Amino acid sequence: MNVSIHSRKSVEELLKGDFPSNVAVISFYDPELLELDKEYTPIDYSVNTERVCSIGLLDIDMDSLSEYGLTYETYFHEVNDVAQFVYNATNDGLDIICQCEYGESRSAGCAAAILEHFCKTGIFIFADFRYYPNKLVYHKLFNALENYKKRIVHD
Repeated sequence: MNVSIHSRKSVEELLKGDFPSNVAVISFYDPELLELDKEYTPIDYSVNTERVCSIGLLDIDMDSLSEYGLTYETYFHEVNDVAQFVYNATNDGLDIICQCEYGESRSAGCAAAILEHFCKTGIFIFADFRYYPNKLVYHKLFNALENYKKRIVHD
């Protein structure tokens, strides 16, 4: 399994040229930009892949949740769906692209959680100076992946 991290800019370049086949995409967009900028839209991957999970998610930390009227439980409420998406993609032998606006925080936290869950190598994302993994995204997705695994093992 290959898990890669991309910014909006880098994935838009991939979409113009040699977009990988056999890939599923987890795309985080900024819901605040969606409201502020009428020209801002989530990236459209439909020409290149049908396997897309697009999530509007603020790039905030634990200390900022209350400022947005959120709690740990209400932040990233789609996380269980993302865990199922990841498992479906890996079971189908797909690589995963994790993409957010700058390719540094939400996508890095997502990639780190996937890599830690499946390969025990998520720490390398945290150690890489190019990234600032969103710890909320990491913890929520890692826990959701672990819980999903427990559910499928017991069923």
